[in-house]
Amino acid sequence: MTPTGDRGWLRWSNVIPRPAIRLVCFPHAGGAAASYAGFANELPAQAELVVVQYPGRGDRFAESAVEDVRRMASSVSAELLTLEPHAPLLLFGHSFGALVTYETALALQRSGVRPVQLVISASPPPRLAGGGETHLHDDDELWSIVCGYGGVEPEIAADADLRGVLLPILRSDIRANELYEPQVNPPSLDCPVICYHGIGDPLVNESELVEWGEVTTGSFSVRRRSGGHFHVFSAVGDLLEDVFADVAIDGLRRRAVS
Repeated sequence: MTPTGDRGWLRWSNVIPRPAIRLVCFPHAGGAAASYAGFANELPAQAELVVVQYPGRGDRFAESAVEDVRRMASSVSAELLTLEPHAPLLLFGHSFGALVTYETALALQRSGVRPVQLVISASPPPRLAGGGETHLHDDDELWSIVCGYGGVEPEIAADADLRGVLLPILRSDIRANELYEPQVNPPSLDCPVICYHGIGDPLVNESELVEWGEVTTGSFSVRRRSGGHFHVFSAVGDLLEDVFADVAIDGLRRRAVS
């Protein structure tokens, strides 16, 4: 299936006739495809940006949210496998999106497609993910907690109408995250894994991140950045330059430095 327009779970920021690589990004809890708009102008030449659009937000607002990480991953991987022309896949997941990314990588590998790289940000490893009762808090408590993480702009936090729109989405994603249970004895990935940590992130214990290395037989590294939990949305050019630094793909040209 050729990506001639948005459909299903995938959204395109740029469509390249013959991409050298596809960067597939998975948003955080409450996030939409638009969260990664700033990535489009920072990509290497011939890299195509595809962003996952979860149900219940953006142009899928009328759809019911999916509150099961593996169901989400199954749907995303199925669509990725239909894309033509085929291109290597680099998977990038932030926070809640990291778990969906990991499960998508497993689903792709089961279908015979090996991602060239798995990039994880701001998430504990699968064995330590899940659990918690944040999704059970009342609206005021939940909104206060989420705003305290720094991912909601002050003008949005103070807008009662926007709060009413965002809260159900956030609650659904947080529920999916907290009810997540890793597979028992999952197969190992065989692709490189990079794990980014935002210095000062209140949601992630940095000492636990080394366990992400256990999900793969490939290379692994933990890399620290300033910016806390939402570090991925600052200094985006530097981040993507680092992400692609070790990716050796024919036809992939580094972005020009202005």
